[in-house]
This record gives sequence, structure tokens and C-alpha cells, in this order.
Amino acid sequence: MSQKSTKILAGKFGAAVGLRGEVRLQSFTADPMAIAGYASLALEDGVKVKLSALRPQGKVLVAQVKGVTSREAAEKLTGRELFIDRAELPETEDEDEFYLADLAGLEVRDEAGKVTGSVLAVHDFGAGDILEIRPVAGASFMAPFTKAAFPLVDVGAGYLVFVPPREVSEREEG
Repeated sequence: MSQKSTKILAGKFGAAVGLRGEVRLQSFTADPMAIAGYASLALEDGVKVKLSALRPQGKVLVAQVKGVTSREAAEKLTGRELFIDRAELPETEDEDEFYLADLAGLEVRDEAGKVTGSVLAVHDFGAGDILEIRPVAGASFMAPFTKAAFPLVDVGAGYLVFVPPREVSEREEG
């Protein structure tokens, strides 16, 4: 069974904007602007971060980070991830709700219930969530996190069911 992470990925900094220390920010929260309201925001190395201003710009946000006042300082944030403490998040309402971070470490099973691997990570490259799967044998692979591919997710029991897309199955057989 997977162990729930105590840190949840909430966002990722992009390129610097302008000369006064603003930086692009991709928010992974349900309401993108809500990211500024979390008290526990921190970089992956634990350094606390306070967002002093936030505004939407296209599909991303532009953030002013407390203490970051120059373009050079903002550039040092490029590519850095922002995490929040899980304790700040509400508990999920029912068993069909979960945080994507809870998927990492789950067993991957086939429709018959046989363990075929485990979830290494959850990625979002801009076109939707993708699970990185480590099979029992062979190299890891990516699969779109859709209801068709993963018809059953049981975080409490520590597994999910993976049904490979038909075209993948046919390619592997041929």
C-alpha cells in the first residue's frame, strides 16, 4: 500500500518577467489563484516562499515573490517547484476523490487483479495528467490518466487497474 506524501506539488515557476523580480508560475491548485493563500509554500529544498502578488497572464500566472526584487533573482526560480504541506489540504469527501500525489507508489494491476507494476510518478506536460508506470519487467512507460485506461482507482487499498489502450496492445503483440 502506498504511503501518503506529506508534501504536495502545488506549482512550478517558469521564466522571469520584466526587470522587477516577477516570475511566471504554473499553479496546480483547483483554483489557480488559491496558491497564494497557502501558508506552507516552500521550494523542494524546504526554503519557505511567500507570494506577495499574483495576476493571471494567459494560461499561467505572474507572481511577485517576497524578497525577489530583480530579474536576476527571479531567474534563479526558473524551473523550481512549489510544495505545500498536506495538512493544509482538506480531506477528500469520498473514496472516489483523491489527490494526484496519492497515486505515486500504488500497485498497478490488470483487469484480472494481477500486479503488473507500480506508479512511479504523475506528470502533466500540458495535455493532461500522465502516469509513469514501472512494470514488473522492462522499462518504465507513460500512460494517459483517463477513466478508459484506469477504470478503477482504490487509493485506500493501494492499487489501480490499468487497461492498456487497444492500439498499444496490438503494437506489442505484432
